[in-house]
Amino acid sequence: MFTADTTIKNKTGLHARPASQLAKLCQDYESSIYIVSGETQYDLKSIVSIMSMGLKHGTPIKVVAEGPDENEAGKEVVTFIESLVD
Repeated sequence: MFTADTTIKNKTGLHARPASQLAKLCQDYESSIYIVSGETQYDLKSIVSIMSMGLKHGTPIKVVAEGPDENEAGKEVVTFIESLVD
């Protein structure tokens, strides 16, 4: 299992456009990929799940990936999220 802690750095949070890009990115992996925020887990392969997160600037999150390509998937998701800076 891959896990990594990070923070939403984008001033506008994780809004529609990057949420769509993130879901598309995650679809390319076999592993289950999700974000844990507080007590809730969100499926990153689902645009509906991502949009329901309502993640704002400064929110701490944990990226988790489980499966055959978990390390690659997890690292790619963390890189993507950390690259979202306004």
